[in-house]
Amino acid sequence: MTTSGILLFAHGARDPAWARPFQAVATRLSLRQPGAPIRLAFLEFMTPDIVQAGAELAAEGCQQVTVVPLFLGAGGHVRKDLPALLETLRGQYPHITWRLSAAVGETDLLIDALADSALALAQGTASLLSTPPAAP
Repeated sequence: MTTSGILLFAHGARDPAWARPFQAVATRLSLRQPGAPIRLAFLEFMTPDIVQAGAELAAEGCQQVTVVPLFLGAGGHVRKDLPALLETLRGQYPHITWRLSAAVGETDLLIDALADSALALAQGTASLLSTPPAAP
């Protein structure tokens, strides 16, 4: 049986509160995929970084890992930095297939969700993330 993991990749920030929505994404994804190996990693300022998270997925026995950039657009970090980081993972774990998906911001699903959120915020009807999410 092939074990497939998901590695969510976000930018990172110095303020720990910045990560709350991304942690919530990881938690909700874990609830939708019980038992699936899922990790959240950051480019800078926060831990784990992508190499650490990749090592954890390798240790769990993943044979393939899809890296999902939690970026609104595919700028330099997604087009240049991330492929270089994936080459590092491929070199360290050549037995794992590392697949890079498009950035989440390039999906119609997220564009619709952002439009819905903007409208709800403008109308004062949006509910906000009120408590820190549990770790996946």
